[in-house]
Formats: sequence, structure tokens, C-alpha cells
Amino acid sequence: MRSRMMAIAVKETRQLVRDPITIVLAFVIPLLMLQLFGYGLSLDVKHIPIVFIDYDRSDLSRDYINQFITSEYFDLVSVSTEQKHADELIKSGQARVIVDIPPDFSRKLRRREQISVGVTVDGSLPSHAEVIITYLTSLHAQFNGELMQQTLNSMGAGGNTLIPVQMAYTVWFNPSLESINMIVPGMLVLILMLFPALQGALLIAGEKESGSIFNLYCSPVKRWEVLIGKALPYVVVAFINYLIIFAASIIQFDVRFIGSFWLLALAALLYTFCTVGMGLFFSVITRTQLAAMLLTLLLTITSAFNYSGFLTPVASMDTTGQIIAHLLPATYFMDVVRGSYLKGLDFHHQIGDLSGLVIYTAAIYLLAWSRFKKRIG
Repeated sequence: MRSRMMAIAVKETRQLVRDPITIVLAFVIPLLMLQLFGYGLSLDVKHIPIVFIDYDRSDLSRDYINQFITSEYFDLVSVSTEQKHADELIKSGQARVIVDIPPDFSRKLRRREQISVGVTVDGSLPSHAEVIITYLTSLHAQFNGELMQQTLNSMGAGGNTLIPVQMAYTVWFNPSLESINMIVPGMLVLILMLFPALQGALLIAGEKESGSIFNLYCSPVKRWEVLIGKALPYVVVAFINYLIIFAASIIQFDVRFIGSFWLLALAALLYTFCTVGMGLFFSVITRTQLAAMLLTLLLTITSAFNYSGFLTPVASMDTTGQIIAHLLPATYFMDVVRGSYLKGLDFHHQIGDLSGLVIYTAAIYLLAWSRFKKRIG
């Protein structure tokens, strides 16, 4: 009994040794997952890109701006006098907050008159928006406190007649701050990243394990014909899945959608071509389905969950996180999806992300083609 058990163990060990990539992945993947989640999964809300529209241009308005940008929570993007420029920054995701300082800010403060500062917050990530409002309120109150103290010191008891600066909040893109408007579109991106890539990962590796790959090696079919021919059915399946998920998001979950259906459909088609291609590439460079699946899980869903902007805006990540984010197709598609669902952005605003998907798709199929050449050449 013991000898039979050991014989089976020896046989399995030999099969394992024949595929060193599987052995490497067995040890490397847990460590890489720790790194990806350790750096990418953060619940802290810091480095929030903020824009000021300063119509006053006074010492007091500059002091007010410094109150925010000297904290660890906000990073200054721009100080402008143009509302349109600030609106474009928040629509494109380069800023998440606009603070509008009126032209009579300092004059009204000195005259002890009521003054209000306008604040616009990007509500596409509701949990972050609520934290941002808390930070803004706290720093605003700190400015009022310091101003009150300065007035008391300079004018004595009469200084208590100072009227504090008020804040008037407006939330864009998701005024009710409902999390469903963020989660469901984000899940669309993650689902179309994982399952098409997994299906693609089994295509070439499965034929390698069964031995049927030699039929392709000996056939007159060109390499690109093999790759595209294998990818097309799964692209169709993935795109049908997209249509089903999109319909469910609108009908079942009542998610807010104000963008162009056709623009989002075009982006989804590019994205499904890309994710199936990623699976194909992993399938080409590995020998077994297990290794291909492990590599796909690590480099698709794990990375996309942490770095695509699903939970944390890319603009709020550190430099390393932003570099990783821009190496993922999910980041570009996430921008298109949320820009379409919540912001209603047109083709002009989405052209950069669509171009990113086109370039990524072409690159991944070129890589798969080049590696497949080595296998059959």
C-alpha cells in the first residue's frame, strides 16, 4: 500500500517538474499577491486632486487655499479663474474637488458680511466623496477658527462679531451618493476582465496538454489565423455577456446611465478583444492550463481590483500605483464605463481611453503572435 502511494507521488512529482513555470508560479504568486494587495488595496483617502477658482486673488484667499494644500489630504492641481477649465478637470478625473472663491471674499470678511465658498465634489466614488466632504469641512472650520482668533487678538472682545465663512456643497455625477452607481459599473469592468481572459487562457494550453496542438503545427494555417480564429468565438460570448450585464444594471439595479450606449458598446468590444487576447498570450507562454489560469488570475483580476480605479481613484495613488494602473486595460475601460454611466462624457472626452484600449489590444496580440512563432518555428 505504501509503495503504491509513493509510486503515485513520484509520478506526480515528475509531471510537476516537467513544467517549471507551474513550480515558479506556486511560490511567486502568493508573494506577488501580497505585494499587489499591500500597495494597491488602501482604504486611506489621501492625495485628493483639488482645483481652486480664485476670483479674489487676495492675501486672505491665498491663506484659505494654503489651508487645504498644506495638509496631507489634498494635492493642488490648479488655481484658475476660469470655471470651464475647472469643470473639464473634474469631468476628466484629473481633479475630484473644485473650490470656488468669490471675488468679494476678502472685502466681505473685513466688513463682517456673510460670505459663502462654493464646493463641487466628484461623487462617482460615494465612500470617498463622503470622506472628502469631511476633510473639507474640517479644514474649512480650522480656517474659520484661526481667522476668528486673529480677529480677537487684533480687536479684542469686539472681534467676536466676525461672521464665519460658509461652505455650499454640490455633488456631481452621483448626487445621492448611492454606492450602487459605483459598484455595478465597476463590476462590469472586473467581470469582463476575468472570465474572457480565463477562457482565452485555456485555448492553446489545453491543446498542448492534449497533444492536438501538433495538428496546428503541421497545418498550413498561419499563426495570426490561429490566434484570431480561436479568439473570435470567445469575444462574441464576452460581448453578449456585456450586453446582459449592461441591461441588468439599468433594468434590475436601476443604475444611473446618461451616456452614449454606442460609445460604451464600442469600448466594451475593444476591451473584450483585449482581455481574450491576454488569456491567449498567457496560454501561449505556458505549458499547462493550470499555469495559464494562475497567471491569468494574478495579472488580470487581482491587478484590476487594486489598480483600475475600482475602489481608489488612480489620481489619488502614489507614483508606483499610477504606473501599474496605466499598464492595465481595465484602467482605461473603467474610465470609459464610469464616464459613460455617471458623467455622460462624449467621444471627445473618451478618445484618450479608447486609444489606450486600441494600443493595448494590438500590443497583446502582437506579443501572442511573436511567442507563438517560437513554439511552432
